[in-house]
Amino acid sequence: MKVFYTAFVVLCFGVSSLFGAAFNVDTSHTNVAFKVKHLMISTVNGEFQKFSGNFELDDKTNALKALSGEIDVASINTNIDKRDEHLRSADLFDAAKYPKITFVLDKVVGNKAYGKLTIKDVTKEVVLDYELGGLIKDPWGNTRAGLTLSGEIDRTEFNIKWNKILETGGVTVGEKVKLEINIEGIQAK
Repeated sequence: MKVFYTAFVVLCFGVSSLFGAAFNVDTSHTNVAFKVKHLMISTVNGEFQKFSGNFELDDKTNALKALSGEIDVASINTNIDKRDEHLRSADLFDAAKYPKITFVLDKVVGNKAYGKLTIKDVTKEVVLDYELGGLIKDPWGNTRAGLTLSGEIDRTEFNIKWNKILETGGVTVGEKVKLEINIEGIQAK
């Protein structure tokens, strides 16, 4: 029995060393933002205010090994209540039917993060620019890591298709959406 216990402990420590440092997203120091053209002449900024996630960095290289996140669609905020209500409606995100947006990292190659983004009933492979901001010990003894994901998606590919044609021939809302996600994580203990 003692041999079994010793083998079990060695196996557990050996397996845990194969994994990197796990971090939980610190929502008070993270921003999930987007930009989209309005009337083809200006840009509307928005963000999601409720989300969660975690990521893992390689212990030796600090390379991003894993990342997953979930966004509460109803938390969308563009600072205009009427517009936010329309964004939550069946015309666009349909938050009642599809309350979550998810992202799961597949791999990082250089400064590109490849992963699966799910919005509404569509899951697509996306490629985002990736940058590790660094690691630091905070004044309370926690290890923190910062990273940024940014890029562009076509909202119509995720069944967010509502639009109105303008008299001038343009559209009310642009199809391309720029994403800017700044993440700060606290290492799990």
